[in-house]
Amino acid sequence: MKILHLESGLFVGQSVSRQLSQKVIERLVAKNPSAQVITRDLVQSPIAHLDAEILMAGATEAANRSERQAIESALTETLLEELFAADVIVIGAPMYNFSIPTQLKAWIDRVAQAGRTFEYTEQGPRGLVKGKRVFLASARGGIYSEGAAAAMEHQESFLTTVLGFMGMTDVTIVRAEGVNLGEEARTNSIAAASDNIQAIDAA
Repeated sequence: MKILHLESGLFVGQSVSRQLSQKVIERLVAKNPSAQVITRDLVQSPIAHLDAEILMAGATEAANRSERQAIESALTETLLEELFAADVIVIGAPMYNFSIPTQLKAWIDRVAQAGRTFEYTEQGPRGLVKGKRVFLASARGGIYSEGAAAAMEHQESFLTTVLGFMGMTDVTIVRAEGVNLGEEARTNSIAAASDNIQAIDAA
């Protein structure tokens, strides 16, 4: 088993999403001791955001690319290779301003490519990244799974949508929410999420 582990929590030492994603990794490795884990920390080693120069590199002959285009194209290919090679993807994703961290969005913008990870057909778009299992370690300060704030939730909903668009529909969400609503709420939420992780069938 090959596991791609993506981290996007800004606060490395205090991040709840990092705690949860690490527990998912530990659970998967415990069940599959020969598993190979590639960790890409999108905060400590950020990916440049997509811009016109990077976007146009794909349509530019290699010999005509600028130095920056050559470097960024090579990185994009590495990101795609990591994704295609993985059997399991574990994503640590906190909610920031109702959505995902900009660092994680930068990764998505690199790998969501027509003709590579999805294609357009006469029947509509079709995802090309098949046979992957995804674990989303979600953390958020308030309660967004229900109630009035649910309308402001664009974190898990965005991720499941874009992953599904690329063909990754087997997504398990492990969630700790309300972690900024007091110490008791934080402790209980993390404990419940940890229990859910221990129940993962990692075969």
